[in-house]
Amino acid sequence: MSRYRRANVKGATYFFTVVTERRQRILTNEDVREALRAAIFKVRASHPFEIDAWVLLPDHLHCIWTLPEGDADFSTRWRLIKREVTVAIGTKYFRDDLHTDRRAQKQQGTIWQQRFWEHLIRDDNDYAAHMDYLHFNPVKHGLVKTVNEWPWSSFHRLVKEDVYSSNWGGEVSKSLVLEHDED
Repeated sequence: MSRYRRANVKGATYFFTVVTERRQRILTNEDVREALRAAIFKVRASHPFEIDAWVLLPDHLHCIWTLPEGDADFSTRWRLIKREVTVAIGTKYFRDDLHTDRRAQKQQGTIWQQRFWEHLIRDDNDYAAHMDYLHFNPVKHGLVKTVNEWPWSSFHRLVKEDVYSSNWGGEVSKSLVLEHDED
């Protein structure tokens, strides 16, 4: 079995990519969005974290979290969030063709890929680059022509907070495609 090395910096800020199993295009469905929102709310009550930025696309999401001082356990948070969503939506999105023996042994559904990708934010420039990448992602994937057209993004909150101008982002820009771009 593979052993994955994860960053372990307490109180740090992290960028995450979480993907649906086999890129199922279900995350923007209303019931899944509501289940995800409720799961995050519940998990944050027992395992606090700040959501600096978020974008939800049909088959994956990106977010930036800052963990509390003295805490580096983002893996438990993601495990709990994924589990809550899976339980909340029940069998509606269960797919026999994706339910492997391993998933059955772990009592997992078929919504999420088993792992996620994380990146420890190193400095202010890295933070800004990942914020821009995250918010530009719907344009990059051809879902909208401008960032402000995509409804499931923290971009709108950050415009209100004067972090971004409302007309930021538009055409695909190579400067907004990060070297680790996997989606």
